Amino acid sequence: MGASLSSLIDNSSRNAGPGLGDIPECCVACVFLYLTPPEICNLARLNRAFRGASSSDAVWMTKLPSNYQIILQLLLQLDADQNRSKKDIFAMLSRPISFDGYKLVWVDKYTGKVRMSVSARAMAITGIDDRRYWTWIPTEESRFNVVAYLQQIWWFEVDGVVKFPFPPDIYLLSFRIHLGKFSRRLGRRVTNFEHTHGWDIRPVKFEMSTSNGQHASTECFLDDPQPDGAIISHRRGCWIEYKVGEFIVSESDAETEIRFSMKQIDCTHSKGGLCVDSISITPLLVEERRRRGLHKY
Repeated sequence: MGASLSSLIDNSSRNAGPGLGDIPECCVACVFLYLTPPEICNLARLNRAFRGASSSDAVWMTKLPSNYQIILQLLLQLDADQNRSKKDIFAMLSRPISFDGYKLVWVDKYTGKVRMSVSARAMAITGIDDRRYWTWIPTEESRFNVVAYLQQIWWFEVDGVVKFPFPPDIYLLSFRIHLGKFSRRLGRRVTNFEHTHGWDIRPVKFEMSTSNGQHASTECFLDDPQPDGAIISHRRGCWIEYKVGEFIVSESDAETEIRFSMKQIDCTHSKGGLCVDSISITPLLVEERRRRGLHKY
């Protein structure tokens, strides 16, 4: 689109008629209100009016979360009233920011919505300190560069809690899980299913609740039945996000506390061979855009 617009400007200059270069900056800014931040940054290269409009506080104010001042102070200990443009504030918040240990928060660069990811390291995992059951695996496949790997256990339980001033929106909470132990060998990704068992016998129960009384739960088998010792399953060897439920935030100033869990505590059989990476809290709009292929991870 940038190339075609540049061509239009060149042609209009040769014809000495009005073109994109003659559009007032204030009009360009009005158009930018309806575009995504990446689109604004791409168009800023066209001419001086577009570049000026792309730095307008009035434009970037509409891209920031409604409570961005609170989030800025909490995450970066910065005062929004200091001499910073709204574009610079958006740029700061659009990069994942670590807080409260193994938790990341950032503003989605396409929608301006607040997203969060919580590492397994920030969760209470039964038996996590006993290396007979769990180990930590370093990996580049996680935002946190480490995942928890379960070798074998009878009582499987993972719990966590997060408290944050989420802006008003509808959010989806999901667990990110992988069946099998993966590694890299000779430059190739290899998955070992030696310890993977027990997830097709009883379902795992996922639950979440919020401080304002919302609750959701679901049950799901993490593995498909394996006839005759086969290991072919569309659930194995890849990361899968298991959706727990949705919750609504209606107040921008108050902190919302979310408790979440994943458990399979039927001790009649053991289970193992599972990686737990994190939970994600994603605005529903972002999730819908990703489902339609309009969004990158």
